[in-house]
Amino acid sequence: MARPFHAAAVRVRRLRRPRSTAPAGGLVPASHPWRRALGLLAVVVLGAWLGLLVVGSVRTPVGPMDTTMTLRPSVSGGTKINVSPLGALELDSHHAPVRLDVDVDQLDPERSQALVKHPERLSGLQDEVTEDVAAGTRELAVRSCVAVVSGATALGLLVYRRPRRALAAGGLALALLAASGVSAYATWNPKSVLEPKFSGLLSSAPSVVGDARSIVTEFDVYQQELARLVTNVTKLYDATSTLPVYKPDPATVRVLQVSDIHLNPAAWHIIASLVDQYEIDVIIDSGDTMDHGTAAENGFLDPARDLGAPYVWVRGNHDSKETQAYLEKMKNVHVLDEGKAVTVAGVRIAGTGDPQFTPDRTLPTGGKAAEQLAGMRLASALRDQRRAGTPVDIAVAHDPNAARETDGTVPLVLAGHVHHRVNELLPLGTRLKVEGSAGGGGLRAVQNEKPEKVRASVLYLDRPTRHLQAWDEITLGGLGLTTAEVSRHLPEENLKSPSPSPSVSTTSP
Repeated sequence: MARPFHAAAVRVRRLRRPRSTAPAGGLVPASHPWRRALGLLAVVVLGAWLGLLVVGSVRTPVGPMDTTMTLRPSVSGGTKINVSPLGALELDSHHAPVRLDVDVDQLDPERSQALVKHPERLSGLQDEVTEDVAAGTRELAVRSCVAVVSGATALGLLVYRRPRRALAAGGLALALLAASGVSAYATWNPKSVLEPKFSGLLSSAPSVVGDARSIVTEFDVYQQELARLVTNVTKLYDATSTLPVYKPDPATVRVLQVSDIHLNPAAWHIIASLVDQYEIDVIIDSGDTMDHGTAAENGFLDPARDLGAPYVWVRGNHDSKETQAYLEKMKNVHVLDEGKAVTVAGVRIAGTGDPQFTPDRTLPTGGKAAEQLAGMRLASALRDQRRAGTPVDIAVAHDPNAARETDGTVPLVLAGHVHHRVNELLPLGTRLKVEGSAGGGGLRAVQNEKPEKVRASVLYLDRPTRHLQAWDEITLGGLGLTTAEVSRHLPEENLKSPSPSPSVSTTSP
């Protein structure tokens, strides 16, 4: 009889629970289910966001443009199209916890030229863009699924160290993404394109290109304008690449003089092409690179660091101090102001920024007197450099009124501002050379029926003396005309009625 009693005693001991260590009158602490659920949700959201951040974007062509599409977590949803450096436009396209970001990276010259060479393709451009967007969206959906599941699973495994919990996190992430997709599809608003919200420089877009409704209802007109835009830019590229190149004494220092780009992105291609063709040693830009000097424009300046030659720049009346600060941080860029001097390629260059910032209408302008005062300060700095034994070879100012004040203190002074060329030997022996607009007056160069000519000059300096030997004036005769002309000028010729020699021009078909 002892064995059965012993077995019963053993069973009782196995069923006995440990005594509670909670204080008298208290409850045994337990892990609340809602806390575990919130923790899992936090892991899923953070892991999914990290996955999208790392691998959740797709580079895809849309017509002649290269774009990057990305899904981002968002409270309100919608679509944001970034057109750097001009700004962005936002569409209230859907309501879901995800937002579609589309970054327009660049216009592809090869695909643009294909449209120009085969104009019949323009009639199908709308369908092509629609198909490209659909294909990019499908690829983005697949990549986003992989990204959120991988991110949530990896983070779940790192936090919980249990494969079942990690897989649960990945499954929940996929379910949330699917629910977001269903929500976006159910709330999709195709008419959102008629009511976009513009920011940055694009805030003036409705007054420039007309309202979106007119573009939709008159797509044929819009299509023609798009064709003209693509055609003009492509012809400009072609004309630049076929410019004749002179072969002066290889011992000369070659300086590329540009000015007044005014936010025309095609100007960077022109400058880089000339640097390569003419083996330029230094680029000098006399300002007005911007239109409004806003922070939104700063990204436009990024190509300045990779033009193939050192870039010397002074502030124009359309460039802000913020513009100047952005350029000062770039390698290969030398910003001159208040008479500062630098030596580049063996040439001593000093300059000053424009004292007036005219886009800011809240500030009174000083007019010609302010420019002359800035020029006198520059002249004083030039005299100080000469007394210190480091004479300046080239002075730079944006406004010719400021440049004229340096007469007698430097052999050559460069300026811009007036959008046409001036060559003048000042009374005390300083040569004033004013350059036209390297941007054809700005973005109007790809909009207007008859845009300004695109102008730049190559200056040839004797290396031992740094004196000007000759200069080539390069002129692109407007985007629609597609003519490229190079004319040689010598210091000895009559500058009031020049007869350039030799002169060569080319015309693209």
